[in-house]
Amino acid sequence: MNTMTAIKLHAFGGPDCLCPSQMDRPQPGMGEVLIRVEAAGVNRPDIMQRKGLYPPPPGASDILGLEVAGTVAAVGEQVSSPRVGDDVCALVTGGGYAEYCIAAAPLCLPIPGGLNYIQAASLPETFFTVWTNVFERGKLQAWDSILIHGGTSGIGVAAIQLARCFGSKVFTTAGTEEKCRFCADLGALAINYHEQDFAASILELTDNRGVDVILDMVGGDYLQRNLSCLAMEGRLVQIAVMNGPKANINLATIMLKRLTLTGSTLRPRGVDEKARIARALLAQVWPLLESGEIKPIVHAVFKLEKAADAHSLMESGRHIGKIILTTGS
Repeated sequence: MNTMTAIKLHAFGGPDCLCPSQMDRPQPGMGEVLIRVEAAGVNRPDIMQRKGLYPPPPGASDILGLEVAGTVAAVGEQVSSPRVGDDVCALVTGGGYAEYCIAAAPLCLPIPGGLNYIQAASLPETFFTVWTNVFERGKLQAWDSILIHGGTSGIGVAAIQLARCFGSKVFTTAGTEEKCRFCADLGALAINYHEQDFAASILELTDNRGVDVILDMVGGDYLQRNLSCLAMEGRLVQIAVMNGPKANINLATIMLKRLTLTGSTLRPRGVDEKARIARALLAQVWPLLESGEIKPIVHAVFKLEKAADAHSLMESGRHIGKIILTTGS
């Protein structure tokens, strides 16, 4: 049988626009593999794409889903690794919400020892994003301090754990006392942004020095407050703009403290650049996952056909960690 179940977006709008459909199974091209998907991660960009705010890059599947875990079912030309039958997790540009998904071979990573498909599906989009933004663009070092906004998001829990493993002091923001306690258990000093001004709190906690790196997905009115609590030579890394892409800032803050403002998106990058990140993860992060020093944190698992429910949960903000879809029984 050459068909599969996939979640199609029949219109832009709310979660009810996601519908299970029967489709032809894709075939891998040169340098690609076909993965029989066991689990797929749900991410904030999926919500944006569903709303019509984040179109897939040219040539990408219009099916949602940016990370999967499963078994290689077929390989295209010029693929020597992975092989048919290998268990992998993969970063994809789309197509994850389906029983089968195409992935570029260099973006397939072995499932870390001891992890199951559901845990493995929580890794690619999150850890690719954190590694390239925190450690490459943000240049976080062992002696640095970092403020991570949204500490209980998938990105947040990965960033907290990685920064702690590499010896940095971690601060984070979260919206409830329960979430703050969870972040504290991960090793971060958590600030409830509903009850405290995070910028004033950071300055108080650091004796007015500020932090060396900030990872922010909020944007908008957070920008100037982020700048105000960066240390001299600090780096602000922007990875999303949930409060909007525009803000008024005092440029003198940047000049006087010699700050760096940077940011990135992952999805539009080419395979070669993403493959470089994959190699870094395999060398630097996968051993930490296999040893248990870093743990995947999965909040909820939904059947593939319940993708709309998974999106509703993500938009509610109640989750701590990742939300996963599974094709299994």
